[in-house]
Amino acid sequence: MRTVLVIDDNPAVGTALDLLFGLREIRVVTAQSPDEGLDLLTREDIGLVLQDMNFTADTTSGEEGVALFRAIRARHPDLPIILLTAWTHLDIAVDLAKAGAADYLAKPWDDQKLLASVENLLELGASTREVSRLHEQRRKLQRDLEARYDLRGLVFGSEQLARVIELAGQVARADVPVLITGPNGAGKEKIAEIVQANSSVKSGPFVTLNCGALPTELIEAELFGADAGAYTGANKMREGKFEAADGGTLFLDEIGNLPPAGQMKLLRVLETGRFERLGSNRERQVKVRVISATNADLPTMIRDGRFREDLYYRLNTIQIDIPPLAERRDDVLPLARHFLRDNAIAQGKRLSEEAESALYAHAWPGNVRELRNTLQRAALLARGDSIGAADLGLPVAPPPSAANGGEEPDRIAIEAALERAGGVLAQAAGELGLSRQALYRRLERLGIKRD
Repeated sequence: MRTVLVIDDNPAVGTALDLLFGLREIRVVTAQSPDEGLDLLTREDIGLVLQDMNFTADTTSGEEGVALFRAIRARHPDLPIILLTAWTHLDIAVDLAKAGAADYLAKPWDDQKLLASVENLLELGASTREVSRLHEQRRKLQRDLEARYDLRGLVFGSEQLARVIELAGQVARADVPVLITGPNGAGKEKIAEIVQANSSVKSGPFVTLNCGALPTELIEAELFGADAGAYTGANKMREGKFEAADGGTLFLDEIGNLPPAGQMKLLRVLETGRFERLGSNRERQVKVRVISATNADLPTMIRDGRFREDLYYRLNTIQIDIPPLAERRDDVLPLARHFLRDNAIAQGKRLSEEAESALYAHAWPGNVRELRNTLQRAALLARGDSIGAADLGLPVAPPPSAANGGEEPDRIAIEAALERAGGVLAQAAGELGLSRQALYRRLERLGIKRD
C-alpha cells in the first residue's frame, strides 16, 4: 500500500491528512519531531514525505525544517519530499526545491492541489523505483556476462544486446558456422570477435574478409589463394584467407555479395574442409570455423536466384540477429561516453544534459558507426569542455512526428529528464523548462505515470 510520512509537531495536521489521503487509499504515518520522523524512515516502507518547516514554538526561522530536509535527502536521496510552509518560509522553500524538494505548499493547503501532487509523486516514485530496479537488474546481468565471457571491450547497456551477447557466448563453444544478421554499423564484427574469443579456437587466428569490398574476379583468390601465374599480375604465390585462418576463425562480412562461383567453392570447403588455390591442382586441407555476416535479406535473394539455398543452410547453423541502435536506446549513452573517453581530441570534454537528451532521442539510422562519427565530430567542434546538442548537429527537441502528433519525442525527453533527476519532479521540470504543474499535465496526457 502507498504510504506517506507526515512530519509535523501539530497532531491536527497528521489527523487531517490521514482523513484526506484515506479517500485515495493512501496510508499515513505521522511523526511529531525530526528525530521520530528519521527513525520511522528506517522502519517503514515510505513512498513520500510531507514535512513541516518549524518544530519549536520559540522560532519561526525554518532552520529545523532545512536541517530535516537535508538529513532525509542525505539518507534517502531518491525519496520525494513535499514541504509544508508558512508564507514566511517561501524563499527557503524555493531554495530547497532547487536542492531537490519535489514540491512546496503553503499552509493552509489546497486539498485538491495537495492530493494531485502527492498522487503524482507516489506514482512517479514507484515508476522511478521500478526503473532503478530494472537498471540494477541490467547492471547485474552486465557484470555476469563480463565475468562469464570475454566481451572484447564491447560497451552496452541494453537488455537487447545482452541477449545477443548471451547467445554469442553460448554458441561460441559449438564448432558450427554462425550467421550474424543486422543493419550496417550495428556491430556485427564485434559480435563475431566475441564468438571467436570464447571458442575452442580462441588462440587461433581471426581473419576477416569483406566480400563486398573486392572485385568479383579477385574474390576467389582472396578466399583460396593463387599460385604464381594463375591470373594476369599474379607474379608470386598468394595465400588465401582460408589458409591464413587455419586453426582459427574466418569472418566473412557482407556474405550476400559473394558471386555465384565463390558461393559454390565456399560450399565445398564448408562440406569437406578442402580447397585448391587458383592455378593449382593440389588440394589443401584446413580446419576453419566460418562466421559470416550480412545486412541483406538472404531468403529473398534465394527466391530471386542470387544466393544458393544449400550454402545458406550451411552458413546458418546458428543465426544471431543484432537489432538496430534505434531499438536498443539504452546502449546510446554508454557508447557515447565510451567514444569520448576513447578519443584523444575529446579528453576532458563531457556531454551536456541537452546533448544526452538529443543523443537518446535521435533515431541513428547509421547505427553505432554513425554515433561514433558524430561524437568524433562534436569533439572537434566543441569549443569548451561541454559538448552541446549543436556540436552534435542534433536538435535539442526532436521534430514532431506526423504519426503521433509530436508526442513521442516529448515522451522521450521527459522520461530522460526524469531518469537523470532520479524522479525529483522539480528538478526534471527545471531541466525541461516547465513548471511543475505543466509537467504534471504532460505526465497525465502521455500516460507516463501508468507506464
